[in-house]
Amino acid sequence: MTEATPRTLAQKIIDTHTVKRIDAETVLLYCDTHFANEYTSPQAFAGMKARGVRAAVPDAHLCVVDHIIPSIDESPRLIRDAASLRQAETLKANCLENGIDAFYGPDDPDQGVEHVLMDEQGLVRPGMVVICGDSHTTTHGALGALGFGIGTSEIEHILATQTLVYRLPGFMRIEITGELPPGSTPKDLALTVLRTVSARGALGRVVEYCGSAVSALPVEGRMTLCNLTVEAGARGAVIAPDEKTLAWVKAHAEGMTEAEYEAMAEHSKTLFSDPGAKFEREVVIDASAVAPMTTWGTSPDQATRIDEPIPEPGSFTDPIAHAAAVRGLAYQGLEPGRTMAGVKIDHVFIGSCTNARLPDLIAAAEILKGRHVAPGVRAQVMPGSMRVRREAEAMGLDRIFKDAGFEWRKSGCTLCLAMNGDILGEGVRCASTTNRNFEGRQGRGARTHLMSPESAAAAAVTGFITDPRTIERL
Repeated sequence: MTEATPRTLAQKIIDTHTVKRIDAETVLLYCDTHFANEYTSPQAFAGMKARGVRAAVPDAHLCVVDHIIPSIDESPRLIRDAASLRQAETLKANCLENGIDAFYGPDDPDQGVEHVLMDEQGLVRPGMVVICGDSHTTTHGALGALGFGIGTSEIEHILATQTLVYRLPGFMRIEITGELPPGSTPKDLALTVLRTVSARGALGRVVEYCGSAVSALPVEGRMTLCNLTVEAGARGAVIAPDEKTLAWVKAHAEGMTEAEYEAMAEHSKTLFSDPGAKFEREVVIDASAVAPMTTWGTSPDQATRIDEPIPEPGSFTDPIAHAAAVRGLAYQGLEPGRTMAGVKIDHVFIGSCTNARLPDLIAAAEILKGRHVAPGVRAQVMPGSMRVRREAEAMGLDRIFKDAGFEWRKSGCTLCLAMNGDILGEGVRCASTTNRNFEGRQGRGARTHLMSPESAAAAAVTGFITDPRTIERL
């Protein structure tokens, strides 16, 4: 008998979900759960209807209105834009036609950003294949699942067959050793990873995170790390499940029986990379060197410590990176050699599927308590879901944000990608907890700097980008 070839964690998940091998590079992959929003799914549902086909496994799908929904704090929650309202109503109708009961509309008490909603509902479990028509589906690798974004034609295929024609990825491992220093956050770690490996450093690969610093992260911090991994070109990100993972899922999966929990825990014991498993690329990062970070350019990997000089474009030997640095600095109106500390900001946004969970809001509130937004700065906070919003209000966090001069909003993607009225004007500089700082991402000509909730809060009260470690917690 020959010994089995060592497998990576991602390979094991793929193996257990392979319905059929199509060729050496492609398999037919079963998908445990799929969630859709009103923005990327209409054409897929329309294609189904045109062919006279309905969803094969209706209860394996969840649909939520999150991209085009206004975040204004009003009840009932109304979508006044005619085109946006049509999208929301179309998604609801598509769910009814396909027998999909899990629909979270504009005024649903559990509405939220899809990548927050899925996890807090306990619908993502270790070892699953989780898909969505949104690139930041990598978030769910934090729970030991293989999550990735797909296109509209693939959404149609998933709805009709619950399977996906899947081109096999490569595999990469990032080991993060040591421990994060006080004042350094999972967002700072994620930006450090992107700066280290580059925006193309994980292209076509599923990244597995491991190491003492990863184990020490809370589950929500792991979500932030996996969420941003797609910005390195990754096709997925995954962290082997541990006791934290199991406890988090059990706490959020309403109705989970003890037998179901034990089965999940038992299966999780198999979810690890075998000794000797092959990774095409391996990177080691020392967490003890991580400090508060922010971006200076127009790609998430164009990041630096807040107290560190912006690099000269000439320091990038790769011609693509060099050209991107020149363009990024020009767009942001910044010069190399200066630090990001002290750069004046006009707007602060705390929200998105990257950093709008309860621990993110708590961390920002610790800095904001007893302080006020600087003159001339507009500040907004959008909880990642209505459930997160209620939990925050029960803790009195809404009062802290409001007293500090923040707008306390309802959940939605909103300013993350400049939708439904939440759009920045040309030249407006924003300290943002989101995941992308591309040109025009938050509005034509707007300038976005990615950072942690703590750094965003510090920027709000000082009026410029500030190392949050210099702000005393009250």
